[in-house]
Parts: sequence; structure tokens; C-alpha cells
Amino acid sequence: MKRITLVAGILGLGLTVWMLSRFGAQAIFALVMTGGWGILAAIVFHAVQVSLSAQAWRIIARRDLPPHLPLRDFFMLRCVREGVNNLLPVAQVGGEVVASRLLSRRGLGLRRAAAATICDLTIELLSQVLFTVAGLLLLLVLVQRSAVTDRLLESALVLAVIGVAVFASQWLGAVALVEKLLERIAAHLGWGGVEGIRGIHQEVLGLYKTRNNAVSSLLLQFAAWALGAVEVCLILHFMGHDCSLATGFVIEGVGEAAKSAGFAVPGALGVSEGGYMVVGGLFGIAPPVAIALSLIKRLREIAWGVPALVLWQWLEHAWSDHRNGPEKSHFPHSGR
Repeated sequence: MKRITLVAGILGLGLTVWMLSRFGAQAIFALVMTGGWGILAAIVFHAVQVSLSAQAWRIIARRDLPPHLPLRDFFMLRCVREGVNNLLPVAQVGGEVVASRLLSRRGLGLRRAAAATICDLTIELLSQVLFTVAGLLLLLVLVQRSAVTDRLLESALVLAVIGVAVFASQWLGAVALVEKLLERIAAHLGWGGVEGIRGIHQEVLGLYKTRNNAVSSLLLQFAAWALGAVEVCLILHFMGHDCSLATGFVIEGVGEAAKSAGFAVPGALGVSEGGYMVVGGLFGIAPPVAIALSLIKRLREIAWGVPALVLWQWLEHAWSDHRNGPEKSHFPHSGR
């Protein structure tokens, strides 16, 4: 897995270097510097998106019985998830593992914490599918149909199928199979604490069925994705390339979909830039501007991610008192 990640990272870095050299690194970095206040605006505005995503996670984690953890805890853990996924070579899933383990220390137990994170990640994927499909349908209204739009729609269809398949597989017992696999691995390697994950399949289904929590979570996640369009408009405005909110909606939808598709590449390096460049070209946005847009969004990720990694290490110690709870886990954990 490390070799795959390393190779993917090298390819992503090579693609980024090629785009910088092809379209003029000096011009691109000049545009980034022109962004100025747009960078700060993107950093500050991202707090709204993180809050919505954190509240969505908090809602889906609820059951009829306490504990009901404060939004503050989920906000911090959401920052940790994003920081780990964006800045570390973990194929954009390591953050969920780290966050689940930390969440279990807040009194939820390993099973509830893992189930809540699985549900939240699934709902986030479904909301992104809806966001991307909505953006591409809007694209057909805004621009003329072409070979590029057809390929984008085909990609959206594949993404939609994957999203539905992931959700359906959980109802059909995929989580139960993973649970059994983990139990076998734990028994073989002599890990303790395996009882903490037993029953996770039923826990996942129970969280989905609790009131209208799944629907509320889906709407909040969709709103968080949609607000990314505002971020795009802010950045382009400060770079001197204003666009409509509808255009920003399409650009963000395709750009984030490209980033998710490049999950194997650390930080989706090069893949994200390519996505913004392709869809930006449909609206007359020059490649240097599209690449600069992506780089500014990466600066925002770094501005949030670096403190988040520091926060992660602090939480490892600050929340360590919960390790002795009824569902203590002895599984190896990342980063410690």
C-alpha cells in the first residue's frame, strides 16, 4: 500500500510540475499572489463548511440514549479528519480512522464511534454525488453540449453508481463482512479489544434508522458542498476573474469530484488541478487561472491542516483518560 501511495504521489507531483511548466509557473504564482485577500477569505469562510459537516456527523451519531456530545468535539475532529486526509499520505481515508478512535474516547465506545463515522462518510459521499450531478445538469444549461460535457456526465454517472453501491452494500451486510475479517485478523495477530467492534453492522443500520437523522445529515452535507461555490467565487473575484454563483457551483462540483476520484494520490496532487482546468475551460477560464484557483484552495487546506495535525496530537493526550472505558481498544493506531 505504501508503494502504491508513493508511486501515485510521484505521478501526481509529475503532473503538477508538467502543468506548471506548460502554462507558466511564474504567471500562475503571480495569480496566486494576486488572490491576496481571497486566500484569507477562503480560509475564514471554510469555518462555515466545517461547522455544517461537523453538525451532520453529530446528528447521525445520535441514538435515543446519551451521550450527546457537543458540536465543539465534532468540529475539532472534523478538522483532524481533513488535516490528516489532505496533508498526510493516507489515501484520503486515514483521517476517518484517527477520528473514530478519538471519538470513541469521548464516551461513545469504539463500536458507536466507528459506526457513526462510517455513516457520516457514506452520507458525505452521497451528498457529493448529488452535488456533482446537480452541477453537471446546471452545466448543460449554461454551456453548449460538447465531447467534454459528455465525458463529464459519464463520469458523474459512474460516481453516482459507486455512491449508491456503497450505501446499498452496507444494508446488504458489507460492514458485517468487514467486522468478521477484522476479528480474524485480530485473532491471528493477537490483538485485544476486538469485542469493541462486534455488532457494528447493526449499529450502522440503527443509526440510519434513527428518526430522520440520515436525511438531516444529508441536507447539511449537501449545503456544505454547495457553499464551496461561494468560496470559488470569492477566490476568482480577488484574482480579478469574476464568475456567477452558478458557474462557481459547477466548477466546485467537478473540481471536488476530480479530487475524490484521485483518492489514491496524496492530496489528489495534480488531479484536482486538472479537474478545475477542464471545467474552467468550458467557461472561458484560462488554464493558469484555474490552476491558481486550485493552488489557493490548497493553501487554505494547509492553513487549516497544519493546526489540525497539532490539534490531533493534543487530543491524543487530552482525551487519553477515556481509554479505560467499557469498550477499550487495543488495536494499533496510526500516528502514535
